[in-house]
Amino acid sequence: MTTTTAAASGLSATTKTAAPPSAPSSALTKLTNDSNTFLKLLTTQMQNQDPLKPMDTSEYTQQLVQFSQVEQSIQQNQSLKDILAKLSSNDLSNAAALIGHVASFDSSIAGLASTGGTTWRFTADRMPQSLVATISDADGNTIATQPVDPASGQVTWDGLDSHGTRAPSGTYTLALSASDAAGSNIPVTIAAEGVVSEVSVEKGQITLLANGQHYAATSLARLSASH
Repeated sequence: MTTTTAAASGLSATTKTAAPPSAPSSALTKLTNDSNTFLKLLTTQMQNQDPLKPMDTSEYTQQLVQFSQVEQSIQQNQSLKDILAKLSSNDLSNAAALIGHVASFDSSIAGLASTGGTTWRFTADRMPQSLVATISDADGNTIATQPVDPASGQVTWDGLDSHGTRAPSGTYTLALSASDAAGSNIPVTIAAEGVVSEVSVEKGQITLLANGQHYAATSLARLSASH
């Protein structure tokens, strides 16, 4: 595996690529070997055919055409992969401009580092009368609950559990329970927030790293200057 990194103020843009694809080259090599074998067999058969009953070579000609078409298809697939790889590199260069910016992602999952807290943003269909946040770890265990100011538009968690103990680094999920004055539930949309520290291309997809959590670039919902 090869890794190319471009540093920027202690942050980085990284391209992760797997080992050079062996499938197309292996297929092409096998096809070449099979084609050579076929030509040898065809030549041998023609040399040893009955002069009084010559073989009909139309079928062999058709097979040669098919071999050529398959070879062209394999080479075209390899060329397409090369083009896509170049496009991914260009996308990575463009995405590197996101490093250092505060980004919101269409996800209720956020990362927690060894120090500091984490933040989510939220929007509601209408202003809730009551809003309570529940934060769970990767195993679904409730770590902390806290009231939220409905007008704030965000939930800030200091990383402490309900006993005041620092929660370990990892990923945490936010759930919001919102209700109006009559006690009816109000739908709430949640977006995890963090500073982009790295961008990478993996399997042709741009991925952003914020607070130790990886997000697909397609989940980016909001971008602003760093605080």
